[in-house]
Amino acid sequence: MTSVLSVPLYYNRHRETSLQGGDMNDTAIENFICVIYNVSFMNCTWHVSRTVPGDTQYFLYWKSSRKEDFIGCQNYVKDNWGRHTGCRFQNVTIENKRAYFLVNGSGQNIQSYKNMIALYKIEKLTPPLNVTVNCTGLSHSCEIKWQPPRTSHVKRDTCFKYQVVIEKKVDPEKGIKDTSKIETNITGNSYIFDSFSAERRYSIKIRATDNGCLVSKNWGEWSTPVEFGGEQLTSTSSYLLLLVSALAASVLFFLCAVNIYLKTVRARVLQPKDPFHEIAPMNFQTEHENQLIKHETEEITVIEEVA
Repeated sequence: MTSVLSVPLYYNRHRETSLQGGDMNDTAIENFICVIYNVSFMNCTWHVSRTVPGDTQYFLYWKSSRKEDFIGCQNYVKDNWGRHTGCRFQNVTIENKRAYFLVNGSGQNIQSYKNMIALYKIEKLTPPLNVTVNCTGLSHSCEIKWQPPRTSHVKRDTCFKYQVVIEKKVDPEKGIKDTSKIETNITGNSYIFDSFSAERRYSIKIRATDNGCLVSKNWGEWSTPVEFGGEQLTSTSSYLLLLVSALAASVLFFLCAVNIYLKTVRARVLQPKDPFHEIAPMNFQTEHENQLIKHETEEITVIEEVA
């Protein structure tokens, strides 16, 4: 964008008109509205007056302080006849700034439109960020947490309050046909939903608005709905039961394995003999005959040696 020095000198001679287009001259634009969205983008739109010639063209200029020069629009929105009906801006910073707008029309006797507004008042807040749901079937409650919407000028969490909407979902498979909504306005970044039923499915969405700071008093954009309950989440008690069952099965398997191992080791180890209690199986007759044969053999050997 470049500075525009060709703003008509009669700008300050005209009375200030309303942002919403009230109390306007018949040849001025109608319904001038600006909205800041997604932190730093701004759209301004207006309607062409029905009393001006068809070839009238409009030009938008703006500045964020009295000391600055007016800046002309570089990205116009046009209607089917090529007339300017809006402008898109990027890299807009809000802070505590007041913006000055001027819309001029080409041709003679075309009333200019001008206005001054606080930029924070026209901001459309982004949705709250990082919405999470943590449910516990044992206590029939869910803890819902989120972070504040993104802005370029607000740093304190306490500057926002929120609208929380929880809707019970229809579930034909379980024969649940009724729906209902729970709406509540709160401050802070968390909420306890204490009517949770693990049999039901829910969705939650949240939006923000001003809580006494330089924030738009209009409600911001809704967060993307987050579904929970039913088959979406498992309660803490179910997780604990599953964990205990797995541990018990592991312990039982370990004990069985140890028992089998010990039996195998005992079967392989030879048991020591007890010399006081074990009776040797001995045949005394056979032993006596063996002794006689041995004695006779020794005698024959001696005689042969003497001879």
